[in-house]
This record gives sequence, C-alpha cells and structure tokens, in this order.
Amino acid sequence: MYYNEKIQYVREMENITQKEIADYLGIKQQQYARYEKGVNIMPVTYLPKICEYLNVSADYVLGLNEKKREKTPN
Repeated sequence: MYYNEKIQYVREMENITQKEIADYLGIKQQQYARYEKGVNIMPVTYLPKICEYLNVSADYVLGLNEKKREKTPN
C-alpha cells in the first residue's frame, strides 16, 4: 500500500473528511483529493501535519513500520 492509500484508509476509518484535513492544511479539498488519489505528489511538509491530525506515525504511512501509532510512555 502506498502512502496516499494508507492516509486515505486511516482517514476513512476515523470518519474524517477530505475537507477537514484540507482545512487543517490550509489547502482546498480538491487539491488534497489529488494527493490521496496519487494524481499529484504531496509535499513532504504536509506529512507531519497529516500524521498528527490522523494520530498515526509517519513510519506507518511511509511503510517503514506496520504499527499505526507509537506506544506512549506510561
């Protein structure tokens, strides 16, 4: 699964709309949709913000780790 597919999967599982993420990033929904579909390459500067919003690790999105979230210390 590519990074854009993972972002879309997590977003849909969390019932978050493309518009909500686009607003958070300060871009139009149509632009964000093109990133998710793989039509345009998403700027790497958006990755930390999207991961924070979706509460997933960048390693998961990039395919470096299969864990969606890092363990938090107790």
